[in-house]
Amino acid sequence: MKTKFALVAGLAAAAIAIPAGPAVAGSEPEHRTPRTLAEGLVGPLSLTVTYDEETVLVTQNFAGVLSRVNHDGTTTALYQGAEGWDVGGVETRHGTRYFVESAGAGGGDPAALKGWLKSLDPEGDIHDLADLASYEREKNPDGAQHYGFGPDVADTCLAEWPAFPPARYQGGLDSHPYGVAIRDDTAYIADAGANAILEVDLDSGDVSTLAVLPPRPAVIPAGTRIPVDMAGTTVEVPACVVGHEYAFEPVPTDLEFGPDGRLYVTTLPGGPEDPSLGARGAIFRVNPSTGSTKVWAEDLLSPTGLAIADDGDVYVASMFGNEIIEIDDSAGHRKQFLAVDGPAAVEVRGETLYATVGFSFADPTQGKVIKAGIG
Repeated sequence: MKTKFALVAGLAAAAIAIPAGPAVAGSEPEHRTPRTLAEGLVGPLSLTVTYDEETVLVTQNFAGVLSRVNHDGTTTALYQGAEGWDVGGVETRHGTRYFVESAGAGGGDPAALKGWLKSLDPEGDIHDLADLASYEREKNPDGAQHYGFGPDVADTCLAEWPAFPPARYQGGLDSHPYGVAIRDDTAYIADAGANAILEVDLDSGDVSTLAVLPPRPAVIPAGTRIPVDMAGTTVEVPACVVGHEYAFEPVPTDLEFGPDGRLYVTTLPGGPEDPSLGARGAIFRVNPSTGSTKVWAEDLLSPTGLAIADDGDVYVASMFGNEIIEIDDSAGHRKQFLAVDGPAAVEVRGETLYATVGFSFADPTQGKVIKAGIG
């Protein structure tokens, strides 16, 4: 079972609308004038830009479409998935587009899980490269991971805890491939259901686990209300858990290689995505050779996408914070780069930042692709 009341779990009704927030504390927003490249997109949660900066590709996740943005603001569907399937995580190398497609995420029947890494070659042919859902059923990378409350909370106390999210549990069978990064002959997948970074050999299709991300604990404050169903019903937590830690699942969303050769991975914190338990999102840095993992930045609100500039500076989409954040690689200082509603994905090419914005559960058809200078 899952405690992911997050967009990647598909629990749209449980999300809480957050008004546009201020810039990150201690910083002043810089003036940017973004230009809209396309609009009217359905849940655009991932994008990429070819290195000649001529072509923008965007996934309309909720419509199951991989689209090209044309220079006149229209879009062309390059791939249309089956009804009910989610298309995301687009990346491109040498004319080949790589993307992930999935269905059945959210902790339901494991046999219903479907997830693939696919490619679209320059001739327009689709190739199934790796069956990610079958790998989850076989290996369950986070199956030994413990979530929920620790032994410091008595069983008698937890009898008052609602049935969902579970009071204590281990990682279950769930897969939702969400982000893709390509290096040489390997694809790296951020699987938001498996709570892991997967590796796919692009020649053989073999899948392996690079890293299982650690739980993200949060102290439960008094008066906390938690969602208990997809309709958004909430209940107040029992008083006996106040002050104790609940180990929420990490939820990897996007990943990019930095100039240091490490993978940088944005993670949603699991549990409520609003600020009721604090800004609990994080960026992990993962060694692609060893799988060793450590927190690189935290205290981020709903980080769903990131991009890394040539100088190492990191740009993060804070979806429910309604801003794109810039983190200075050398000093670690962060500031607001751009105030914008519902940013989901970001990409940097040269001196230009591209982003998908306007994401809303209330009306997911109002997504846009924008670009703005970073110089």
